[in-house]
Amino acid sequence: MSYIKFDKAQLVNLEYSLSRELLRSNRAGSYGCTTIIGCNTRRYHGLLIAPQPAIDNDDHVLLSALDETVIQHGTEFNLAIHKFSGDVFVPKGHKYITDFEADPIPVITYKVGGVVLQKERLFLSLDDRILIKYTLVDAHSPTRLRLRPFLAFRSHHRLSKANNWVDKKYHHIENGIKVRMYQGYSYVHMQFSRQVEYTHVPDWYYNFEYMQEKERGYDYLEDLYTPGFFETSIRKGESIIFSAGLNDIRAASLKKLYNIEIKKRIPRDSFENCLINAAQQFIVKRGKHTEIIAGFPWFGRWGRDTFVASPGLTLALDDTATFKAILNTIVHEQQGIFFPNYGVGDEANFNSIDAPLWFFWTLQQYAIQTNRKQYVWNTYGHRMRAILSGYRYGNMFNLGMRENGLIYAGETGKALTWMDAIVEGKPVTPRAGMPVEVNALWYNAIMFSLELARLSGDKDFIDEWQAVASMIPSSFIETFWDESRGYLADYVDGSYRNFDVRPNMVFATSLPYTPLNEEKRKKILDVVQKELLTPRGLRTLSPKHPDFQGVYCGDQAMRDRIYHNGAVFPWLLGAFIEGYLKIYGKTGLGFVKTLYSGFEEVMHEHGIGTVSELYDGDPPHKAGGAISQAWSVAELLRIGKMIKKYET
Repeated sequence: MSYIKFDKAQLVNLEYSLSRELLRSNRAGSYGCTTIIGCNTRRYHGLLIAPQPAIDNDDHVLLSALDETVIQHGTEFNLAIHKFSGDVFVPKGHKYITDFEADPIPVITYKVGGVVLQKERLFLSLDDRILIKYTLVDAHSPTRLRLRPFLAFRSHHRLSKANNWVDKKYHHIENGIKVRMYQGYSYVHMQFSRQVEYTHVPDWYYNFEYMQEKERGYDYLEDLYTPGFFETSIRKGESIIFSAGLNDIRAASLKKLYNIEIKKRIPRDSFENCLINAAQQFIVKRGKHTEIIAGFPWFGRWGRDTFVASPGLTLALDDTATFKAILNTIVHEQQGIFFPNYGVGDEANFNSIDAPLWFFWTLQQYAIQTNRKQYVWNTYGHRMRAILSGYRYGNMFNLGMRENGLIYAGETGKALTWMDAIVEGKPVTPRAGMPVEVNALWYNAIMFSLELARLSGDKDFIDEWQAVASMIPSSFIETFWDESRGYLADYVDGSYRNFDVRPNMVFATSLPYTPLNEEKRKKILDVVQKELLTPRGLRTLSPKHPDFQGVYCGDQAMRDRIYHNGAVFPWLLGAFIEGYLKIYGKTGLGFVKTLYSGFEEVMHEHGIGTVSELYDGDPPHKAGGAISQAWSVAELLRIGKMIKKYET
């Protein structure tokens, strides 16, 4: 039996099945995403979503859906399902699904009378192409299969509307056709593993309704274009492969190619293997560049997320080559002391004051795992020195080191830490001043650099930075610590100290170098465990606070207000557990294992086989945000490695 499996009773229950989404991506940057029954509920859903660099740096939904119809004795059975405006589902092909399995690739089985049809789909690893394999498992009379593609050709952030500018022409290619709705786009090449009949009847279908977008307060109605349909007979025991890609392919190679790709797949037969598979989905190789997609289906490459996630996605799996490729890609986009927070090229935004300090932590993880500390200093030392100097002597955003050795930053209307939600031009969680995690990362960065400098005999660097490092512990404690409360201020601005109980102080317990002794770290962890810890990660604000909101819902403004005021983030669990194990060692393993294994439940929820961006702060901690988030998966993989380390 497959590890991830859904039966007929679950699949025909739309409340259940429409809340579970399936994501598949490849290393070329393409992805496909829909619900487990194939009904699109988001603008980000589609079978082939691929970059269109000739248009912009965005992903575009090209092939939105492919409707299958089984024909016997002149009677048609449409296996698809779509939601249209007015709460109408047409057709209702989900009633023919008998089961869904996801190991090693998604397999849906349909049963219509005496017909049993299996559908399997996968992405090619390094090609913008989806393959869908149809196998007629059983049939008692002649059977035909009709396939109708629905095209969108638009950014995955937008929706398509019927228009008169669509290019209705098509071109015959081997065992199929190629079409392009608008100039500037790539053609979509739709081909089959054998000859089929194509009937060209271009038309628009109106008012597909995406219920998730409606709930999120966005435009939710779309019109989709269909150029026509394909039809072929299919015999019992026969398999036919459909291919949709951005270039044509030799039709005779499809079956061989499909079998080669299947053999590359890691089985999704356990919790850990699901995490490993999920980790690989975030890594994209475009030419000489290797990047981490921060989350699916709507995130792109984010700098902070890249540094936080790369150790878990690569080093935890002993993949140092990919780690270095990811790191080298993003460091070449560095401008001054900053790395791109989000966006690329001319559209890149450099408004993250903590990302450069996470860069040090990322290098530190590599140095710890490989023991190549000399290599790190020789290769990246010049960047490390430049970043530290930029923080020390001042930079944009009023960033600079105060006389006590601590870092200050702040600018009106800017949210510069990871708590970066802005509503109506104002940060939801204003943290101008000295944020606690930025200063914990700052101390760790200096100490790590001094460690490497000593190994390399870099006396000039040591002379320049040793005095700064020596003053920070006492300044940090004096500035952030409150003995009566037993925890750290979240940020300090002048004489104002903000003591909202937030998770940012947890990094002062987990980083390799910390200004805090064991007693203070234990007190912090006690507070975090009592007020912020949930089975899905750490809350962003204590439920005791009047601004706490425990359910992530509403339109964008409402969601942004909740985002860092109660929502739970799994990635924060990595720092909590690392700090916890440093205090309790092996005696804390039972507690840690319980937290780690508790995530096995989510493999069958939201984005199946992966971990979501966030969860509600209130029980039962329902999943929300992106269905698959890089640093959520990464930190769980890193936790798994911590557990193995402490066990041995």
